[in-house]
Amino acid sequence: MGDSIPMTRDAYQRKRDEVEHMEKVLMPEIAEKIAVARDEGDLKENAEFHAQREAQGMLQAKINQIKGDLGRAQIIDTSNIPKDEVAFGATVKVLDIDFNDEEEMTLVGSGDEDYDAGKYLITSPIGQGLLGRKVGEEVEIEVPSGTLKFRILEIRYE
Repeated sequence: MGDSIPMTRDAYQRKRDEVEHMEKVLMPEIAEKIAVARDEGDLKENAEFHAQREAQGMLQAKINQIKGDLGRAQIIDTSNIPKDEVAFGATVKVLDIDFNDEEEMTLVGSGDEDYDAGKYLITSPIGQGLLGRKVGEEVEIEVPSGTLKFRILEIRYE
């Protein structure tokens, strides 16, 4: 759990802003709802009170998780990355050898992932399997569903 989490400065700031919003806006809203529900009487049978207490606990857990990520964040400066190999921030065009299908994926840090948009975490099995590879190389990557076989066609940084 002590591993660093690579992310861009923008992703780091988005996560900080999210925590601030949760602590300064959402938590006080929930606290107010708890106070109102508490005033309604018997807490043993007060479903609204229990629902708000549960919501408060879940929100606090999310805050703690994000703060933990921020504490382990490693801000990546993409200007120092070699441009001839796959690294953080690279958009990689690969050929799926088994299906003869081209795919593009961008390797991103925590907070920027969007698998539907082809943005894969650098710490994911695919991200780790592509890391350090160069155009023309073939790579086999073990994923939960089996083994993926790619040939790297293009690497670019935007």
